[in-house]
This record gives sequence, structure tokens and C-alpha cells, in this order.
Amino acid sequence: MNKRQGKQTLLFAATPIITGVATIVGPKEGDGLLGEFFDRVMKDNLDNHDSWEKCESAMLEWAIRQAVAMDNSTMDEIDIVLAGDLLNQLMSTHFAMRSLARPFLGLYGACATMAEGLLLGSALIDGGFASKIATGVSSHYDTAERQYRFPTEQGVQRPPVAQWTVTGSGGAVLSAAGTGPRITAGTIGKIIDMGLKDPNAMGPAMAPAAADTLYQHLQDTGRTPAYYDMIYTGDLGKVGKALTIDLLADKGVDLSQNYEDCGCMIYREDQDTHSGASGCASSGTVFCGYLYKQLQKKSLRRILLMGTGSLHSPTSYQQKESIPAIAHAVVIES
Repeated sequence: MNKRQGKQTLLFAATPIITGVATIVGPKEGDGLLGEFFDRVMKDNLDNHDSWEKCESAMLEWAIRQAVAMDNSTMDEIDIVLAGDLLNQLMSTHFAMRSLARPFLGLYGACATMAEGLLLGSALIDGGFASKIATGVSSHYDTAERQYRFPTEQGVQRPPVAQWTVTGSGGAVLSAAGTGPRITAGTIGKIIDMGLKDPNAMGPAMAPAAADTLYQHLQDTGRTPAYYDMIYTGDLGKVGKALTIDLLADKGVDLSQNYEDCGCMIYREDQDTHSGASGCASSGTVFCGYLYKQLQKKSLRRILLMGTGSLHSPTSYQQKESIPAIAHAVVIES
């Protein structure tokens, strides 16, 4: 079997199986549209920790440990952990990995990290380099605001195009054997930068990358959107979702029937999150919490999950750089 198809797509012969998942979220997320699908809802954004950053690290550790427990495995049976977050030098992830003490590869794809972890983990298992891999992501509203914009204590007014960073973590276990939804293919995205510079408007910055990866995936595989029950992007929010639909319509691709964005699925309209959700945990919690259960029940049989990442930093913003973005996609079938 040729495991490379087209320009950017990988086909997995020994299709990895997602055998365990877990989610933990903050109270705002627990009060949102998908609250019943999350495993644990914290009472506040500190959860008895001294800082938001320590809370975020603890969330990631909890989600990975819980996913491993759902798999009826132990941490010693995990060959490799693939994980990442939004903070400088993957701070939350590195401190979580200190406790997990397993072979580890840190990933930074911003909000595309969940899809990146699933894709790379699948390649490692399909290649015979591991039989069991844990992957996870975390993000936290207060840590992200403090790093990228303004500390929440300042009460700075957010523009309507802004999104709300999800406080939460999602973890998953990929196995060479077992039962559960399978990852059958993945498309690796490339950096797309349209010159946008507003860090509050990440949806518009990421939409061209989402459109590019999805279009290339369809070209590589010869499929149409109708091949999938649903196509999900990670955290484009309302504005980015609309732009993605328009960009693909210009290429002759109709997304009007079976496309949704995870960033539009988490919060209720009256929760005042403006354009919707963002953060690594946007797609991380929606997939590990809601979508995985739909695949198990076969309410969904075949989906394309596409993580979208805004790859700017405080340093690049201060140097007046534009915002590079990326999107990675994985095909998951029940």
C-alpha cells in the first residue's frame, strides 16, 4: 500500500484505534452547550491551585491519566506521549510531563495541536514505532489572556470578532489493537499567511489555512465533502467559519450541508463569548467529549477533524509581524 496520497495526505494501513479519551473543563464550558459530554467540570478556573498556569498543567495531566485509565492501561504501557498547549515554551505541558515520566514529544501547533497529535501518533503506530500513544492538549482562558493580550484583571473590552479561549483539556489514547473509532488518514497542512495582524481576529487569520488544507485533502483523495458525515474545523469561530465557507465556494467546494466549527459548538449565545471559542482545548474537548461519543454510537460514522492554529506570539506581535496560520486534518471512522 502506498501510504502517501497526493501532495500532503497520509493513508494509514494499520489504522490506529482511539481506545480512550477524557475531558476536563472550566465552569463556563461546563455551563455551555456540551456540558453533559465532559468528564469533569471544575468549580472555578483555579481548581485549588496557586495560579492559572498551574491549574492548566494539572488539567492536562488529569486528562491524559484519565484517558489511559479509560483504556484500561497504565502509564507504564504508554510508549510515547505527544502533547502541547498555548503558553511560551509549552510550559503547562512540560510541567505535566514531569509527573507522567514517559517518553515525550512536545508539539506546538497552537489550536491545531490536537489534530497534529492524532496525526503524528497515527503515523508512529502505523509505522510500527509504538503500540500505544497518549496525546493531549490544554488551554486556559486566563493564562492565554495574560500572555497574548491583557490580564483579565484589567477588564479590557474585547472586540466583537474576538473569541474566548477554552479552559479545558482533552486527552486520547491511540492503540495498535483494540476497539473504537479508527484514524484512517491525515493531511498535513502548510503555513498560510494572508498578512493579517490583529491578534483579536484569529478566525479570519486561520480561515485561509483551513480552506487550503481541506481543498488539498479533497484533491489528494478524490473525495467530496459529501464523503463525510461531518467536517469539523477547530476554532475558527463564527467569522472564520463563514470565511472558510466563502473561500471554498470560490473553489467550487460546497460546505453548506455538513460542516461545523468546534468553536461554535461550546458556548451558548447568552454566554457573551462574541465570535465563539478558541484555544487548543476547543477541538480537544469537543472531539474527546462530544464527537468521540457520537462515533461510538455510530451517530457519526466518518468525520474529518481539522485543527486550526494561529501561530503568532507576543514577540512577533510586538515586532509588528503578521499572523501565520496552519491547519491539519485527520479522518476518523467508526
